[in-house]
Amino acid sequence: MQTPADPQDRHEYPSHWEADVVLRDGGTARIRPITVDDADRLVSFYEQVSDESKYYRFFAPYPRLSAKDVHRFTHHDFVDRVGLAATIGGEFIATVRYDRIGADGTPASAPADEAEVAFLVQDAHQGRGVASALLEHIAAVARERGIRRFAAEVLPANSKMIKVFTDAGYTQQRSFEDGVVRLEFDLEPTDRSVAVQRAREQRAEARSVRRLLAPGSVAVIGAGRAPGGVGRSVLDNLRGAGFTGRLHAVNQAFPDDFKEIDGVPAHRSVRDIDGPVDLAVVAVPAEHVPEVVTECGEHGVQGLVVLAAGYAESGPDGRESQRALVRQARTYGMRIIGPNAFGIINTADDVRLNASLAPEMPRPGRIGLFAQSGAIGIALLSRLHRRGGGVTGTTGVSTFVSSGNRADVSGNDVLQYWYDDPETDVVLMYLESIGNPRKFTRLARRTGAAKPLVVVQGAGAPPGHAVRATRLPHATVSALLRQAGVIRVDTITELVDAGLLLARQPLPAGPRVAILGNSESLGLLTYDRCLAEGLRPARPLDLTTRATAGDFHRALSQALADESCDAVVVTAIPTIGEGAVGDPELAEALRSAAEEVPGKPVLVVHVELGGLAEALSAAGRTAPTAGAMAPGAGGGAHPPPLSASLERGDPHRPAERLPTPVQTAVQAAAQPPKPLAPQAPHPYSRLIPAYPAAERAVRALAEAVKYGQWRREAADPGKVPEYDDIDERGAAELIGGLLERGEGLTIGGEETCRLLGRYGIDVHRALPAPTPDAAVGAARDLGYPVALKATAPHLRHRADLGGVRLDLADEEQLRRAYDELSELYGAPEELRPVVQRMAPRGVDTVVRAVIDPAAGAVVSFGLAGAASQLLGDMAHRLVPVTDRDATSLVRSIRTAPLLFGWRGSAPVDTPALEELLLRVSRLVDDHPEVVAVTLEPVVVARQGVSVLGATVRLAPPPARDDLGPRTLPAY
Repeated sequence: MQTPADPQDRHEYPSHWEADVVLRDGGTARIRPITVDDADRLVSFYEQVSDESKYYRFFAPYPRLSAKDVHRFTHHDFVDRVGLAATIGGEFIATVRYDRIGADGTPASAPADEAEVAFLVQDAHQGRGVASALLEHIAAVARERGIRRFAAEVLPANSKMIKVFTDAGYTQQRSFEDGVVRLEFDLEPTDRSVAVQRAREQRAEARSVRRLLAPGSVAVIGAGRAPGGVGRSVLDNLRGAGFTGRLHAVNQAFPDDFKEIDGVPAHRSVRDIDGPVDLAVVAVPAEHVPEVVTECGEHGVQGLVVLAAGYAESGPDGRESQRALVRQARTYGMRIIGPNAFGIINTADDVRLNASLAPEMPRPGRIGLFAQSGAIGIALLSRLHRRGGGVTGTTGVSTFVSSGNRADVSGNDVLQYWYDDPETDVVLMYLESIGNPRKFTRLARRTGAAKPLVVVQGAGAPPGHAVRATRLPHATVSALLRQAGVIRVDTITELVDAGLLLARQPLPAGPRVAILGNSESLGLLTYDRCLAEGLRPARPLDLTTRATAGDFHRALSQALADESCDAVVVTAIPTIGEGAVGDPELAEALRSAAEEVPGKPVLVVHVELGGLAEALSAAGRTAPTAGAMAPGAGGGAHPPPLSASLERGDPHRPAERLPTPVQTAVQAAAQPPKPLAPQAPHPYSRLIPAYPAAERAVRALAEAVKYGQWRREAADPGKVPEYDDIDERGAAELIGGLLERGEGLTIGGEETCRLLGRYGIDVHRALPAPTPDAAVGAARDLGYPVALKATAPHLRHRADLGGVRLDLADEEQLRRAYDELSELYGAPEELRPVVQRMAPRGVDTVVRAVIDPAAGAVVSFGLAGAASQLLGDMAHRLVPVTDRDATSLVRSIRTAPLLFGWRGSAPVDTPALEELLLRVSRLVDDHPEVVAVTLEPVVVARQGVSVLGATVRLAPPPARDDLGPRTLPAY
């Protein structure tokens, strides 16, 4: 942080304006305010700007800055005059400043709300998106200081700068006068400006990850001369994978005359490498990492994979070391995976990168895999390795990232990359924590609309992860992820099961499932599991154990052709005896039948006594190995599955016992693996996944069905309705007046009714009744019949305790009820009784809204009482809620049938309930100062809803970095 030397000319230094940003090419830069201490930096920066750029900035030849210029450009008051600089390595690469002006164009102070803005970008850094990033940040600063409009004068020949302004998405006006283009634009974010900002964010962050996953050159720092050790293991893994770029080994302990390791050039320092280094794998102890980062930064390394442990996971001192590591790397524009990372993998033929501790390269495929935990990463790679070849065909991994402590590069960054990665069809993520849930939800919704995203989410963050505090229960966060299109599963087994199905089969059009096979009992078990998962299975078709491959082919073809079927589950058990169908024959029969009707998914549940899964894998191959015949030709050997390759290490060696994944990763590195030959592309996209248990197959299918339904609904997400009776301005004035009383407060009953009334939400008045006479007077004002309620905290919303008396038709009944409550529960001072007009009979529900600092605004709904309080039967939606969201929200709770005429009861007015949910959503969306709303009970009758109780809490709105300029997490 910069500290101005002369505080008399300016307000306090605004350190919250400092930010790290990702630029268009994937590099990073630091944006911060310019201070008086920057005079020498400014002069040095200006000297490196071309004469042409200087001419565009000042409209005249301007070879050097005068002392007066330097003083003007470094002395700011941070209100009316502000300057920001983009820096790399501590040196300026670009500047921007604004000066507040009045209506006549002369310098002014508030309340003037317009400012002139001007940029200057070093020629070497033009085209990197520096000016666009600076514009976002200077606009946010200006809005904070009460400036609502920018004006800029640009020479017509300066097309690059004109494009920066016109492409930003703000509402603007353009004029031409005296040979100068004048641009004026409002700084209020528009839908287009936000869309432009997020598109730039996606491209920049995706490229920053692409630079890590597809480097042209890699240096392994800490590689030893002798086999073994972390650094040497990674070096051997890179060699064994057949990395297509340049590879270097670096270790300061190498003798001066040591030149190579097994053909890899060896160096004592990164500085000694002749040529660029795109990626450095840092495998040295944590205490030596800062020195390595400095060398890498000065050499121009683009990114780091830090394997070293001993950072935030080790305690407070390690956490501070981790922060220093990130700050140091970003100073040089580098991004970091780690520390405490397992590594990264890219199986693309033109890259073949295995910069990880995994001793074998996974088979190439269409699955992107992310794991924060190294141990889970090992388990997932091992499982996909086996399942990819031995159980379900040849689906493999496109890219793999294990982020460790994810101090810098996180799951959000990798999602940005996978979103438009043509090599990835399905994304699998194991998340121990979500650092920015609001952003993750936004990215997941966008990614899920293009390709499936399957997530296992841990229940708590490990010590090494910086996460934002959330008040939402784990189950609520999971529900919100599902709303965003995330396929949420509970175990890594389910993660792989769902991922393999989604990678190989089309999405089902609905929940209707056909079941066929040669085992009646296995078919019935599958049928029961379908019912349990909410699917709609037809009765199983039993082909009997005498079924031939032809029988399976005909049955599957007929099922797929049936318009009442959306998916097919084939159950198969091995048969014995003359004429028994062989596994390769059956696999080919299923594959060929599935190819005839390619629009519906097919799954196989098998009892693995034979080799059906292996045969299903082989049935999809068209590039046989030596001595192998084409599938279905008979008599030929099929290529070995991936699991066999993993167990043998080499397909042509005798099998040997496979060590555990951890043993493999740690011990086998001393024997570097041979490169796997690239696999021929598969002409059939429909590899049939096979599962060893019915429940696993059906669970995967159920997730695919729900995801397919979400995709169809996401294509038409609905709209946020406009209501003519909403008084947004009046509500804002009321909220402002109430907040003047304090930072946070729960407002009173009358004020709550007034505020909700501004949004068309009518709350039944509850009049205090401290005495029987006061109760009678209240009932007279409201009109009989009335209800008498005790509102003491231990009795509130507890009708089961008898603190409520309903349908009191006259004064006599009211006085009798008042005496009963006083006799049972104590004096009126303890009961806090109120009188309320009776509402029509109906179903008691509860509606809540809360602003969570991590997840954002959330609306929740459930039935009042035990259903929500004891069983947790609540549904949740992110704000703003659309009309489709409201409809699904009401129907999402398990007790929803009570609203729709369960057991002959009269259905209630759910459209009125949905309108109430939409109005509450609008309230918290329009006014972030409303941090909590509770409506309880809300009685939903046959016609209309009645809000009988309401509380509202106000507070200054929490900061929303998702609406501000692009930034990386602060350290």
